[in-house]
Amino acid sequence: MKEHFTDRNQKQAKAAGKRKYRLICADIDGTLLDDNKRLLPQVKQSLRNAAKKGIRIALASGRMPAGVDLIEKELGIPCIKICNAGTYVCLGEQCIAMETLLPDTMKNIYFHMAKKNHLPLWIFQEREWYVTDVDHYIEREIEIIHYRPEVVSVDQMADQWNREKKGPNKLLIAADPEIIRNIEQEMTAWNLPDIDMACSADTFLEIFPKGVTKGTALSAICGTLGIPLGDTIAFGDHELDIPLIETAGMGIAMGNAIGQLKEKADFVTKSNNEAGIAYALEYFLED
Repeated sequence: MKEHFTDRNQKQAKAAGKRKYRLICADIDGTLLDDNKRLLPQVKQSLRNAAKKGIRIALASGRMPAGVDLIEKELGIPCIKICNAGTYVCLGEQCIAMETLLPDTMKNIYFHMAKKNHLPLWIFQEREWYVTDVDHYIEREIEIIHYRPEVVSVDQMADQWNREKKGPNKLLIAADPEIIRNIEQEMTAWNLPDIDMACSADTFLEIFPKGVTKGTALSAICGTLGIPLGDTIAFGDHELDIPLIETAGMGIAMGNAIGQLKEKADFVTKSNNEAGIAYALEYFLED
């Protein structure tokens, strides 16, 4: 971390970052939204003002597309959507990047990790969400994104996807933090060659194809639009956002971010509950 972006050194932050950025990329939960899942008016207005200047806005989330669509609608501006932890990227209605896991990998993770711990497996494939059962974590997610998943058999789905040469973009296991830590340690020791993992919250372990991150998604977007990575700003708060922060020209950690992300960031703004994105954009964007 190069600087803390605080009231004490606003001038220094302003001098360091004031330039003509062409793309702003923001994580959603814990970053764009406050702890009550609200989009604060100051944040909404700051992104609308940026869009009026011709700056592209990208939303980068572990959420499925339906959950990201809700935020785009509330912002009221067209957004590029990095969904499913960077494994499914939409530019308008067009998918410009997609990566998948093997169906057999999904089966292994379900039987040896989720089912063994008496937990549902969340399965994301393009715009769809499937689960092996419904618990209180899934019910809460349904309330947040207004989308109900289909309950499926992993065996049957894996057989079907093997025939169709398809696979899930992302898997997720939700549980109490201690259980998540234990599962992550066990899966790390298991050393599957085709997956990566990261926590988007202390209760969510996300599993996705090897080498695919929000950072690779940002690179794909910049390649498609012809925008240099140096002309991008990114905001994040948790482990899943670290590659995004490292890839962007200016990586900004929220004040509520985990320590590991703050150490990787160029600056640290105020927290998500204090409209940290709006606070930073006031100083990092040209007038």
